[in-house]
Amino acid sequence: MKSGIVFDFKKYSIHDGPGIRTTVFLKGCPLSCWWCHNPESISPQPAVLYRPERCIGCGACLKACPNGAINATPEGFATDFSRCVGCGACADACPSTARERVGRLMTSEEVLTVIRKDIPFYDESGGGATFSGGEPLLQPEFLWELLEGCRKSHIHTAVDTTGFAQTAVLLETARLTDLFLYDIKHMDPGKHKLYTGVDNTLILENLKALTDSGARVAIRIPLIPGINDDEENLRLTGRFVAALKGVVSVHLLPYHAAGRNKYAKWKIAYRLPETLPPSAEAQEAAAENLKSFGLNVLIGG
Repeated sequence: MKSGIVFDFKKYSIHDGPGIRTTVFLKGCPLSCWWCHNPESISPQPAVLYRPERCIGCGACLKACPNGAINATPEGFATDFSRCVGCGACADACPSTARERVGRLMTSEEVLTVIRKDIPFYDESGGGATFSGGEPLLQPEFLWELLEGCRKSHIHTAVDTTGFAQTAVLLETARLTDLFLYDIKHMDPGKHKLYTGVDNTLILENLKALTDSGARVAIRIPLIPGINDDEENLRLTGRFVAALKGVVSVHLLPYHAAGRNKYAKWKIAYRLPETLPPSAEAQEAAAENLKSFGLNVLIGG
């Protein structure tokens, strides 16, 4: 039985594939997108978030830590990260939620137990389980065991991926997956690297290999004003996607700043502080641009 790092579950999701779904978020991502709404997912390691304003000074965390990584200071209970292993014992003991566990080691059977609880909802709605992140392909053997477990229980599966992974890993995942939700963030390699930390060569090559393999793929395009919403980038995207096999739909995901508060919690600078969501008119114009290539384009997940 494989184990992996999971940082969240979202039950009754309706935006991560068809029907009502359970979305499992696996920790770790090779990209660092400026608009990422899960910044806590980027590091592959479990972590603990400390919010001193919630601390009531009870010392439960200090007593619970098995590695002596927490010390009392005038400013609160400080963590010695050279000793902290992210086990989350302090967060479990904290009565005021001043410490929050982000990521935990789980076995595939523990995850599948959560997923199977909602089989009646999947059966009624045509839903299933979606594996997201982070980047789920960073934990391939864990992911494969989860996909195999879902298949044995006749649960529809989707994998939400950046596509930045070894091609062999992607194609092995395709053998076990009913649907891919595949991100295209920008067509220009340099701008893609600027805004995500990696260029897009491997991502686009993998997308072609995936569709050539016969996999069913829904393309997801985050629509970020001032970054990838210009007519030229949309035209290049539409031309590229239209030449692929097996693309069932293209989804425009309008930018939103709902994750901005997470950056404040983690004391990370938010890199798009002035960016506003695209207007309804801008969304429709982008959709029409892509539709002109004969694509089935939807606004939203």
